[in-house]
Amino acid sequence: MRRRSVLAAAGVMAAGVAAPGRASAGRDTRPVLDHRVEKTYDGTSYTDLSSGAAAVGGLSTGTVLVTFRTTSHNRSMTLLSASDPSEPSSNVTLGLSAGALQFSVRDKGAVRQNHLTRTMYDDGAWHTVAVTAGGGRTTFHADGRPVLTVPGGGFFASVTGLTALNIARNLDSDHAGGEWFFTGDIRRAAVYDRVLTEAETGAESARVDLADAGRLSRILNSATPATWVLTGDSITHGARWTNGWRSYVEHFQERIRYELGTPKYTDFVLDTGVSGGTTGDLVDAFAQRVTAFSPQVVSIMLGTNDAAAPDIGPAVYRANLVKLVKAVRRLPGGAVPVLQTPNPIDVSRWPERSALADYARIMREVAAERKVVLVDHHAHWTASHGGEVPLDLLGDGLHPDQRGHLFLAHKMIRDLRLFDPGSRVCSLRIP
Repeated sequence: MRRRSVLAAAGVMAAGVAAPGRASAGRDTRPVLDHRVEKTYDGTSYTDLSSGAAAVGGLSTGTVLVTFRTTSHNRSMTLLSASDPSEPSSNVTLGLSAGALQFSVRDKGAVRQNHLTRTMYDDGAWHTVAVTAGGGRTTFHADGRPVLTVPGGGFFASVTGLTALNIARNLDSDHAGGEWFFTGDIRRAAVYDRVLTEAETGAESARVDLADAGRLSRILNSATPATWVLTGDSITHGARWTNGWRSYVEHFQERIRYELGTPKYTDFVLDTGVSGGTTGDLVDAFAQRVTAFSPQVVSIMLGTNDAAAPDIGPAVYRANLVKLVKAVRRLPGGAVPVLQTPNPIDVSRWPERSALADYARIMREVAAERKVVLVDHHAHWTASHGGEVPLDLLGDGLHPDQRGHLFLAHKMIRDLRLFDPGSRVCSLRIP
């Protein structure tokens, strides 16, 4: 499990010539500092922009924004850091701590704020992250969506003597050559003297997540208890073929309810999968299997039995999925739906389910049309095994065995941005 030190990882913004911007009602919308030179950092390199430190030093509100991708899982990595190099602990930092976003403000050792997300961003993909401070709160944005808001906090004006400004390292009196070096690519770092809106952070992002993906991240980063319902057929049920090991739901529960720390202990992860179930069954029993638990998140993995059911063809399956997505979103508070395609199977042993790949395709289409978060196990299993169905992950050619369930869990955990190689769940290997 990752540690959450006062400054396990830090990052600092880039200084440069402000890019042209548009004025709104006479207001200059350009960033105070804007560095747009893409560079690859190797864990020892950095960009010194200290000539721009004065431009950010007096800001009491504003936004720090960085676009990056990682090439390592370093415990601590700086994106952007403004600091007093004559002191050991005076800096404003945006960075990664074991993959989580961290924003910290310290003045001569006094912590003005230090916050981390639970969601992870060291996955090698391009991300744009922004931290806004103002109005009595600090908000983390990732890929155009707010993912964590905390009360209070501080910004550059909270720290005296900011004369160093660096991309990819932090500089203080205890580390004359720097520390918390970044490994990967940074395309842009900018500082604004105002709080950007969600729409504005989205416009500045390399890509924008689905709204539901942002809602999932907010649920994961919140200290408010959440209820997760994972439903489906015998695969979600975890019936028989796990051979006494945990099912994918149980692995996911361990990651959520224990490994994410004390505030998430009171989340509940409920398995309402029923062996033999179809989308039609879930439509009929939605009140019992979903509504009764007042969930904030509902995951649905169905299709393996639908593909063999004489009364459920592709058109009915599609219609049922749409009904289920709508039903989830109509729940009190507007729960977040998550669709999960079923794993591929050995068609030679289960010929009556030979159309399963078509049902997985239909689920992809529904997810795209309805803007639903999709965990695509069917594509992932074959893509990860040279285009073939990995028979060694199946107990009977259809149901995942204990290794198959761990494979499902790891995919789900990655797609929800919770994968930490330091966690027991994420590092688990079954002999």
